Amino acid sequence: MAAAAPPLRLRAAVESDLDAIAALYALEVREGVATYEYDVPDRSEMRRRWRAIVEAGYPYLVAERIEDGAARFAGYAYASAYRTRIGYRWTVENSVYVEPASHGCGIGGALMRRLIADCTALGFRQMVAVIGDGSNAASVALHERLGFKLAGVFPGLGRKHGRWLDTVQMVLPLGDGDVGEPDPGVPGLK
Repeated sequence: MAAAAPPLRLRAAVESDLDAIAALYALEVREGVATYEYDVPDRSEMRRRWRAIVEAGYPYLVAERIEDGAARFAGYAYASAYRTRIGYRWTVENSVYVEPASHGCGIGGALMRRLIADCTALGFRQMVAVIGDGSNAASVALHERLGFKLAGVFPGLGRKHGRWLDTVQMVLPLGDGDVGEPDPGVPGLK
């Protein structure tokens, strides 16, 4: 019988989380293809990005595994503007990153379920997943389990680590989705 996963705490990210967030993102920039960024942003840039997202009214979450009474950073997720034009203000793009040691423990799913709930409560109507490298089966499967549907695959849209990479876009309706009138007071572009 497999051991039960340690308890998990999800909460809003705070400035003291930025070192762990920056380190996890730096690993993905250097070694992965979930982001097509080439240069690792320093802590001040990560702080600027975090503040911009939070000040615009989007949720930014941290997951902590509780082990032996101590909280250990396990990952983060946030929503941000899908595009900057005003007509997209009811649509968010999600980002989720999980520490390699915590892959397969349900942390990405827990973060995403909370992010979806928070974005729905804020009045957003669509969530888009932009998945770097179409071969990222784990991310595609996670989003499918959460109800996201394939919107499209863009072949060779990005280039990193000496190869062309496909980009997958998936979409999830939030609340009433594209039916009815949206809340004019939704955060984001105002």
